[in-house]
Amino acid sequence: MLVTFEGIEAAGKSTLIAALAARLRNRGDVVLVTREPGGTPLGDSLRELFVDPALRIAPIAEVMLLNASRAQLVADVIAPALKDRAVVLCDRFFDATVAYQGFGRGLDIESLLEICLTATQRIAPDLTFLVDIPVEVSRARLQARGGTDRLEREDTAFHTRVREGYHALAERFENRFVILDGTVSPDLLVTAAFEAFERRRNGPLP
Repeated sequence: MLVTFEGIEAAGKSTLIAALAARLRNRGDVVLVTREPGGTPLGDSLRELFVDPALRIAPIAEVMLLNASRAQLVADVIAPALKDRAVVLCDRFFDATVAYQGFGRGLDIESLLEICLTATQRIAPDLTFLVDIPVEVSRARLQARGGTDRLEREDTAFHTRVREGYHALAERFENRFVILDGTVSPDLLVTAAFEAFERRRNGPLP
């Protein structure tokens, strides 16, 4: 089962993933945690380039970097884990490319989806958590922790478009998206995610 986690910067995805992975492992699930861009030696190298604030990268070049990393991650990590029936928790997946480079940068949404699905061998998430926070909360959290990367340095208007894009994706793909309130406590957030995961995996009760 492939579960992906999306949201604007500083939404709390990493904290949620770690807590959910621990809860699933404690009850006996085999869990693999990975991230985008990254997750492989190639992907980690591309990630360093992608987030470097000293670089100016054209939007379509961003897409190609991300999907090169994604293709390697799927081939080396995600597809084998799914074949072994592991639960794969991935910090961002192709919805991030559509939200950031499509809605944020203005590239064509349908073309991006096709590029991404080619990179993933048409593998798509079974469940996607959108950890949603207001843009002003994201900005405040980034300021508090310091050290922003290239995308984190984009202006408020950009991140507003990205957030709106995520909501548009959640509406379009409502069968796999679950929107979580990223402003609640970590305990409440992981409980909500765990319950949604159980509903999706087990299906409705008879």
